Amino acid sequence: MELNTQAITTPPRPAATVVMLRDVAAKLEVFLLKRHGLSDVLGGAYVFPGGKMDQFDSDLDADRHLDVPLRDLHASLNEPDIDERTAGGLYVAALREVFEESGILYAQGAGTAEASQAHALLREAYSFEEALAMMRLRLEPSRLIPWVRWVTPMMSSVMNKRFDTRFFISQVPGNQIAKHDNHEATESVWLTPRAALEQYRDGLIELAPPQIMSLAHLSRYASVAEALGAARSRKPPIVQPEPYDNHGVRTLCYPGDERHPVKQAAFPGPSRLIHHNKRFVPVDGFEALFE
Repeated sequence: MELNTQAITTPPRPAATVVMLRDVAAKLEVFLLKRHGLSDVLGGAYVFPGGKMDQFDSDLDADRHLDVPLRDLHASLNEPDIDERTAGGLYVAALREVFEESGILYAQGAGTAEASQAHALLREAYSFEEALAMMRLRLEPSRLIPWVRWVTPMMSSVMNKRFDTRFFISQVPGNQIAKHDNHEATESVWLTPRAALEQYRDGLIELAPPQIMSLAHLSRYASVAEALGAARSRKPPIVQPEPYDNHGVRTLCYPGDERHPVKQAAFPGPSRLIHHNKRFVPVDGFEALFE
């Protein structure tokens, strides 16, 4: 993955992403999409479904279409600097984006048939909220657990845009099938976190640093229940990487690193990555991701 060398002066845009999990053969797996190669954000990289929050996300009728009151969603995010409607909008953005990009519809009583019907309505140019109203569906933000908040620094290593992204984790509904949309994403795969990182190490897939660190974190859990339980037990941390060039080597520092202003670690594993042979790797080698 090529490095970005230009400072980004625009403020970060609110965004949301969903890390979908499932248990297969006593192992935790995560769903990844390959972004279209022509995308202006992480083109060709494997990512979790997600995207920027739009105005209509926060305008959606919460009483009619959400299974949790806005005040509870606001409390779960632990962001006192935003209002309840914005907090609700972030959840809606996550649910909308995961539906548009993977076909998974987090709504009460929704299965494969309902997801297909909702997609058909969107293709007929109905809005997401209009489709929900026509089908009398109530979204399930209750299934999303706030996990971590990533803020792109002004000197991003891999992007030319800044985002303030809330990462949610969730178990994928068992009665639906996740797949890429063949528009924004061209491929999709379920992998164990370690297998995804091994494929990245071997040059088979591309990953951005937030995905690398997230997968390393998830590799420590044996099941979906364990991962969700850990997320529920803590407040979602804020992660804003501190990039710097060390003798020409791009280095990313994370909370808990001696060069980072936040001294409490946000996640287990290494506190910094270096860019070597077009790969972001820990200073102490690949296995350090899992120690």
